[in-house]
Amino acid sequence: MRDANEIVSTIYEALGEGNNAIKYYRIYKVYSDSLNNLASQRAVAIEKASYEFSKKELEFERKTLQQRWLIFSAFAALFSLAVVLWAINRNRNRLNHTNKDLQQKNALIETQKLKAEETLSKLQAAQAQLVQSEKMASLGELTAGIAHEIQNPLNFVNNFSEVNIEMIAELKDEIDKGNVEEVKAIANDIEANEQKINHHGKRADTIVKGMLLHSRSSSGIKESTDINALADEYLRLAYHGLRAKDKSFNAAMKTDFDNSIANINIIPQDIGRVILNLITNAFYAVSEKKKAPRTSEREVVYEPIVFVSTKKTGDSVFISVRDNGNGIPQKVLDKIFQPFFTTKPTGQGTGLGLSLSYDIVKAHAGQLKVETKEGQGAEFIIQLPII
Repeated sequence: MRDANEIVSTIYEALGEGNNAIKYYRIYKVYSDSLNNLASQRAVAIEKASYEFSKKELEFERKTLQQRWLIFSAFAALFSLAVVLWAINRNRNRLNHTNKDLQQKNALIETQKLKAEETLSKLQAAQAQLVQSEKMASLGELTAGIAHEIQNPLNFVNNFSEVNIEMIAELKDEIDKGNVEEVKAIANDIEANEQKINHHGKRADTIVKGMLLHSRSSSGIKESTDINALADEYLRLAYHGLRAKDKSFNAAMKTDFDNSIANINIIPQDIGRVILNLITNAFYAVSEKKKAPRTSEREVVYEPIVFVSTKKTGDSVFISVRDNGNGIPQKVLDKIFQPFFTTKPTGQGTGLGLSLSYDIVKAHAGQLKVETKEGQGAEFIIQLPII
């Protein structure tokens, strides 16, 4: 219709009918504007619809993305939960396994502890036997020396007893004669001899008591002891014991006792055993050096010497046993206090003497040290606190 009015207007314009041409042109414009408005409205509607669609589409995509994110988050949470549960379960299994292993190990430790206690008990029993064996071995070393020491006072007792028997017979004769002065003189001589008999009898009694003291188990009780007398006693006993086994052996015994030392509290049989062991070792060392052949005629004749001394310094007493033997090799010096270590030939040493001595001195809160020079001798020093 719009296009027809436009054609009619054009025809009237060509015919020169201006009024009709304008009339139909106006109709054409009306139709044209109407159509243009409809087109604009349709375009706007389409644009609006397109916008709404895009908006809906974006909203849908947003919701879809949100749903996907929620689903992903849920899966991630489930996965994390699964990992955590797996880790917890694995740790629980490991913990159970560890607890089981721990229980087994505890049971094993308990078993080993019982075995260790049993072994320790056996070792302590064996140690006690070894200590007793070492003690009896040292007592055996002393036997000859003890016999020699007892023999001397017994000889005096026997001799003075025989003299007294003769003098008593003389005394009876003088009594019968009425010789009062002679009776008094003989009685005085008998009394003097009895005092000597008593003195040497006590000396023998002291030796026997010392032997019994050395042989019996330690009481563990400290007693007030004359350390100088103890050292001198064991020096002579050890010397005579070695002389009884080897008549050819001879050695000079030198002493230097500090008379300012008062009695000290020690377990006498234990410290006596230490001193005896050190002195016996010293005599053995000089004996071995004495047996060694001379390397040349010009070599100075060796004179074995064992030197025993005591000294008080501050709150301690030092007992030294020194010899001029061959000394102790440096390579074994660190081992001499170890149990069962000995440089003596098989059968001549248990290897327990120095080890037990070290333990005894340590139990007295003291120290046992050694100083040595190869070829010149060794010195063992006992340090005991004055309590």
